[in-house]
Amino acid sequence: MAGKTKTVSAESGKTLQTIVNLWPYMWPADRPDLKMRVVWATAILLVAKVVLLLVPYFFKWSTDALNGKMDAVGILPLFMLGAVTLVVAYNIARLVQLALNQLRDAMFASVGQYAVRQLAFKTFVHLHRLSLRFHLERRTGGLSRVIERGTKGIETIVRFTILNTFPTLIEFILTAAIFWWGYGFSYLFVTAVTVWLYIWFTVRASDWRMNIRRTMNDSDTDANTKAIDSLLNFETVKYFGNEEMEAKRFDASMERYEKSATQVWTSLGWLNFGQGVIFGVGTLVMMVMSAMAVQRGEQTIGDFVFINTMLMQLSIPLNFIGFVYREIRQGLTDIEQMFDLLEVDAEIEDAPDAKPLAIAQGAISFKDVHFAYDAARPILKGVSFEVPAGKTVAIVGPSGAGKSTISRLLYRFYDVQQGAVTIDGQDVRGVTQKSLRAAIGMVPQDTVLFNDTIAYNIRYGRPSAREEEVTQAAEIAQIDQFIRSLPDGYKSMVGERGLKLSGGEKQRVAIARTILKSPPILILDEATSALDTRTEQEIQAALDIVSKNRTTLVIAHRLSTVVNADEIIVLKDGGIAERGRHGDLLAQNGLYAQMWSRQLEATQVEEQLKKVRETDDLGVIVRGKPAAE
Repeated sequence: MAGKTKTVSAESGKTLQTIVNLWPYMWPADRPDLKMRVVWATAILLVAKVVLLLVPYFFKWSTDALNGKMDAVGILPLFMLGAVTLVVAYNIARLVQLALNQLRDAMFASVGQYAVRQLAFKTFVHLHRLSLRFHLERRTGGLSRVIERGTKGIETIVRFTILNTFPTLIEFILTAAIFWWGYGFSYLFVTAVTVWLYIWFTVRASDWRMNIRRTMNDSDTDANTKAIDSLLNFETVKYFGNEEMEAKRFDASMERYEKSATQVWTSLGWLNFGQGVIFGVGTLVMMVMSAMAVQRGEQTIGDFVFINTMLMQLSIPLNFIGFVYREIRQGLTDIEQMFDLLEVDAEIEDAPDAKPLAIAQGAISFKDVHFAYDAARPILKGVSFEVPAGKTVAIVGPSGAGKSTISRLLYRFYDVQQGAVTIDGQDVRGVTQKSLRAAIGMVPQDTVLFNDTIAYNIRYGRPSAREEEVTQAAEIAQIDQFIRSLPDGYKSMVGERGLKLSGGEKQRVAIARTILKSPPILILDEATSALDTRTEQEIQAALDIVSKNRTTLVIAHRLSTVVNADEIIVLKDGGIAERGRHGDLLAQNGLYAQMWSRQLEATQVEEQLKKVRETDDLGVIVRGKPAAE
């Protein structure tokens, strides 16, 4: 029991904290115009409630007038005009109340949408601030679903909190006061007990349903994640013929969603039935009390109708209280994960006194660098080297030696645990991340393009670039002619992740946007390792042009691409095993020489197999002639 109480307390605390987090979006400090809209919407709402409470009175007076009880109507001249006037007034009051409600919603619309936009924007920016480690450990599909549900949830909560919860409370207080003043404490007591039981039942049942809702959300997120992962890897699925397996994985998640969703709707039926029973019993008691009072001559038929109408009007906001509570709790459930995302601290932050990076020459230095993604598995163990300004240094070594880690540390995707990485003597931890990354250009092994035009992807290197600058960058990257040969030219769409382009074409686009960025420091992270020999040579020629007179760090798998480097550093087991120029390293007959020899043999075998295939193809054609004749 104590554990259950503790859990409920924790849930209440989390809900309260979520509402506190939402308040700046409900009442934006920097938008006095939106605050004024909230004030006007609230004022209109209160007027609408007063008009709403007049409606039963007009109904009561109309009934008494038709029943020949004009003396019970009142003494105001308007009411003495007769039943027809009162009926007209009754209907006009209803229309006025409806018009005021619509005006209120229109006044508040911009407030709700502003809140949605601001929270979505803040979450989007925050996700880009988080570390590479965070994004490597999370699934994109799940994140997109969290943001989608969260933005919808905040709109629900903002609208219902301001426009429904407070006014419904006001309406109940006014209704209770009217019953007490007009009919006595017994009517107030029955009304209060009915409302209390109704709200208590609604809260308890809705809390129970929220647990089911969370399970449904988890299943929905899981199914969406699997669907997006599968579609992003469309080609891989086809390669292995695993469409059926992917379908089964997706269907398993949807099966869990189906069960939870069915429970959600079933439980909603029980909730509505319970609410109906509670309010029905309360209405029955009060109607019996009024009917008996009419028989005793203490009330008129108009009073009987008035009490029934008031209860019917009260049932609408009461039912809406249940709906509002369910929607608010559901909205809170949906945005809990979004606020959890906002509470995740960025692993890499600018120092309080961080200054923009000042590039004088662009010299890079790694000084006794130690780094590990996991403390139990060190990656770099005291690595020290320099890349002089305008020179090219290559990093090679076996897989897992820490080559790509070096580029990530230079970009400051991670911070070193010991030692320092400097540019022109400035520790990268002491400069702003924006200025650091603006000074570095990257051509990665796996170029991922935006699903937009070729021009957009090239201009991504410098969004303010003019059209002629984009074209010039494409010419240097040796892709301009190819682009112009396309039907839509530079406006051609590249497809999801650039899948409409070949590997070499994507690499040239990556080179072009790096040229457009024109950074003083260049990183080539295995930029040609996934290409065939001929394409590699063409891309390498373009890279040589780009890296000229720039400080260049080359992370290479194919050693043929680094033979002209000013220095080659060979990594092994997190340390520097060898260093020197290509010829010197071959002369040492060490690890580099062994790697060179193996790659040379592999290249020769590949060329021989290619010649054999060409010979076989020619032989088939020649030998096939007689048979065909």
